[in-house]
Amino acid sequence: MKPIAPRTFVIRLSLYSLALGLAAPFSSRAAETLTTEIPPETIEGTPMPIKVANLVQAPPSSPTLSVPDGTVLLSKGKIVTGSDDFPIIGDLEYITDGDKLGGEGYFVELMDGLQWIQIDLEATSELAAVWIWHFHSQARAYHDVIVQVSDDAEFKTGVTTLFNNDYDNSAEMDQGSDRPYVESRFGLLVDAKNTKARYVRLYSAGNTSNDMNHYIEVEVFGKPTQ
Repeated sequence: MKPIAPRTFVIRLSLYSLALGLAAPFSSRAAETLTTEIPPETIEGTPMPIKVANLVQAPPSSPTLSVPDGTVLLSKGKIVTGSDDFPIIGDLEYITDGDKLGGEGYFVELMDGLQWIQIDLEATSELAAVWIWHFHSQARAYHDVIVQVSDDAEFKTGVTTLFNNDYDNSAEMDQGSDRPYVESRFGLLVDAKNTKARYVRLYSAGNTSNDMNHYIEVEVFGKPTQ
């Protein structure tokens, strides 16, 4: 039996969002504060050195984002596909099942190298935010974290990049200007800036603890356009 979900936190303004450049000015957005369930802290194993330049440290509290009135969670239970059809640990469906705990049975592990996962929202929607938890039971940073959205399932046309911290263009998808960050239970909150899209694709290329790629949960918030 899975543990009882932790209580819902109201998102507070934090320097973490500002450091990553993800918090939009309140004057340009409707006055509804995004909320989600924040998992409890679970730290396991021996900490590994995080040797990454320009690193944003783990935040002391949840990031903040003001979103349009009527914003809802669009991704819960939606189908997830990926570049690694046979995960080493777990199943791709974990990524949208609503469970964010950090222990065994809650994360999916993909093979090494640049890998991606993709969420089909089933209809074009006006996207407000993408909230990402890669792995939070150990402090680490993931390489080449890229978040893109599109109406094209193959991501050949109409692609919008929402986040890219590939500072050296090692993924060959253009050099990113966002900063690498330390994973934590608060996740990474990315402003989707009301971009209209059906598909959400996330890339990574290993992390500072090992060469594998991991996801616990990805939440996509927005408003259906149909």
